[in-house]
Amino acid sequence: MNSDQVTKIREGKGFVAALDQSGGSTPKALELYGVGEDQYNGDEQMFDLVHAMRSRIITSPAFSGERVVGAILFEMTMDRMVEGIPTAQYLWEKKNVVPFLKVDKGLDVEFNGVQLMKPMPGLDDLLNRAKAAGVFGTKMRSVIKLANPQGVKAVVDQQFEVGKQIIGHGLTPIIEPEVDIHSPEKAQAEELLKSEILTHLGDLADDQIVMLKLTLPETAGFYQELVDHPKVLKVVALSGGYSRDDANAKLAENHSIIASFSRALSEGLSAQQTDEQFNATLDATIDSIYQASIT
Repeated sequence: MNSDQVTKIREGKGFVAALDQSGGSTPKALELYGVGEDQYNGDEQMFDLVHAMRSRIITSPAFSGERVVGAILFEMTMDRMVEGIPTAQYLWEKKNVVPFLKVDKGLDVEFNGVQLMKPMPGLDDLLNRAKAAGVFGTKMRSVIKLANPQGVKAVVDQQFEVGKQIIGHGLTPIIEPEVDIHSPEKAQAEELLKSEILTHLGDLADDQIVMLKLTLPETAGFYQELVDHPKVLKVVALSGGYSRDDANAKLAENHSIIASFSRALSEGLSAQQTDEQFNATLDATIDSIYQASIT
């Protein structure tokens, strides 16, 4: 594990940029960026366009390690180049931004009020490739919709089981059990979730550390016990469908938690903007998320 990258995540000022929209969410991401489905044919062109969008963000002067500590990549982004350099390498060497990789294959059908992750049969091979590419850590997402004790336990059990597999490859897992912001039992689900996470953290070996990516909680400061836990390198927050302003306001109430926003990061960016307009919009966005993350 790269000790400079560990220090950057633990102590760096800023947030983790989520640039990991995958197949299902890519058309929506492109549409928000001003590229409609009538402007490309098939997946190959679609992924070329979304890589161009991500490259434009990554290469922007507004995007650097001064305010962005890490970036989460989609597998295909890791496999591609930015300005002729493999993406993960470019992020660290040119921007001082720690690279992460999204490794889950999407969500299973809802059961017991939750959606577990689909099976990941090729995970070991993917982790070997990620390690070779210079990736520091990984991210994987489940969703909790109801405060069902069996469901929440199943989500956290699965996350930590896969997390230990990831640690075995010398990578740092971001455990992401998202609580749906529209859940009618959000606060109760968060109580169950925190309890399950603390149990699993207590079972980790001395040399095992994780990161956590959590929905901004109903009660400010609710996850402070996780922030302070010696087995947790960092707690990051997902925007989960909140607008950027709402997400930033909630984030500022939760000290030492930093942002890991996706849609909120690209909000307001457009393929039709000049570079000057694009960079100015991105700069303002990055600054607003940065300011909320350093509280």
